[in-house]
Amino acid sequence: MENHAYPYVITVSSEKGGVGKTTLATNLAIFLRALHEELPVSIFSFDNHFSVDKMFEFKGQAPRGSVADLLMETPGCDLLHTGQYGINYIPSSTALGDLKGAIRSPMTLARLLAQSRIPGVLIIDTRPDLDILTQNALYAADRVLIPVKDMPSLENCRNIFETFDKRGLDKKSLSLIPCLIDERIKFDGPFRDQKSLLRAYAVNRGYRCLSTFISKSPKVESLNTNPDGRIYPILTHARGTDVHGQFAELARTILDDISATIEPRALLFNQWQTAETDRKKAEFFGRLSGVKRECLFCGRPAGNGSTGYFFETSDGGASGFLDTDCFDSFLTTNIYGIGTEQAASPAAQMVRDVARESVFVCRPVANGSGQQVEFSRLKRDGSPLQRKDFPVKEFEGGFLSRERSKLHLLMTETLAGLDSGFRDGVLFIHPVNPQEPDAILEEERYREFARLKRKIMEQLPARP
Repeated sequence: MENHAYPYVITVSSEKGGVGKTTLATNLAIFLRALHEELPVSIFSFDNHFSVDKMFEFKGQAPRGSVADLLMETPGCDLLHTGQYGINYIPSSTALGDLKGAIRSPMTLARLLAQSRIPGVLIIDTRPDLDILTQNALYAADRVLIPVKDMPSLENCRNIFETFDKRGLDKKSLSLIPCLIDERIKFDGPFRDQKSLLRAYAVNRGYRCLSTFISKSPKVESLNTNPDGRIYPILTHARGTDVHGQFAELARTILDDISATIEPRALLFNQWQTAETDRKKAEFFGRLSGVKRECLFCGRPAGNGSTGYFFETSDGGASGFLDTDCFDSFLTTNIYGIGTEQAASPAAQMVRDVARESVFVCRPVANGSGQQVEFSRLKRDGSPLQRKDFPVKEFEGGFLSRERSKLHLLMTETLAGLDSGFRDGVLFIHPVNPQEPDAILEEERYREFARLKRKIMEQLPARP
């Protein structure tokens, strides 16, 4: 693997506790580093038992962030601490529970790791559940190791595989590994021991199972329990045991996978993200290029904190921005009949306040009484509030005081049709942030606006 700026990610995960998950993660890191001294190896944990920290930290080392900071967008390379045995680690955190609610996408970690500049290999230890953080660790991984020690832990694997199925992800990255296998236990019949039985059941369910396994060992268990509270590695403190050889075999298998991986998932995600960003920019500027920048009422350009509304027709034939004061004046005077001399009245102020929390819809109607417009006010979620028909005249007032009708101007500038009529369509008017009116054209917000338009169109009553 040549793309050292993008880590090859190994996630160790199981919903069943007590299967040797953290022991597997920490010792695999040490064996990988021992067998390939030039390969940078890093590790962090989404669990809060701080075993990773106890294994690798140097006493007195000044902390500079934790895995919680990674989730809050701090680049991963800036959080790596130099640890014992040549392993870098990101310190654990007790604040992860408070962050879960803010992590909405299961692909957040994939994005963060694609930007992390963490070199070499990164191992992620997870909690014994499928919460949003575990899902993130699973989806970001090039290789997922799922330790199983008995039938209950094997049955729990089904949830991980089903999670991948639901998102349409390739399950080739998922590998079961029998752990804590007591080789003293023997069976009669075709499956003579635990590992053979677990492998057979795994294959029968369509799961990939590694050929190596990790034995149960009192010697290894003692490395985690001692008077000084340290956690000692198998590499240096369990030489001569079967487990030592098994970890070496597992590490060699993983190194072969790493060598065969030309483009790790973090790199592929970065490439996709770059392409997606370019696509979003192109679509954003495409939408922006077709938008009328000057207010239909006063002709002033959008911006400078004065633009408060965005409009678009159902057929996409017209779109643009409206000045806040212009549209508020149109509402108070032309729709609610509040005279200009009452512009500072409580009633006018209430109309302006309500408008910021509303969506407006204009639809031409024909009912035998000349051109009319059905004007509706709805909640921001599309729920209807008010609806009324208004005649559309080009001029308002008496002969000597006639002025151009704002409603007529709004409709002709957006839904003009043939022979001075209006085409069949609907005009939507939505409030925007005056400080960044163009933001409504960004992908996520525009998608929400498009969904709202569809919802409103579906619920508009039929007209004769």
